[in-house]
Amino acid sequence: MSKEQPNNPLHGIKLATILEELYLEYGWEELGYALNINAFKNNPTYKSSLKFLRTTPWAREKVEQFYVKNMID
Repeated sequence: MSKEQPNNPLHGIKLATILEELYLEYGWEELGYALNINAFKNNPTYKSSLKFLRTTPWAREKVEQFYVKNMID
């Protein structure tokens, strides 16, 4: 039932995977600075950051764009 999405570089990649890879590569401090998202600046945890991104569309979009720009090539 799932159709291929050749123009979507994030197809098949879960938000949790994106966040984990970005955290391992950059850390909370650098992510907070690069994306200017308070959830990454003020006492961040993986669980709280993931919850925030799932409920805040503008932040999720910022993180996804950052991931595509810096992690996919």
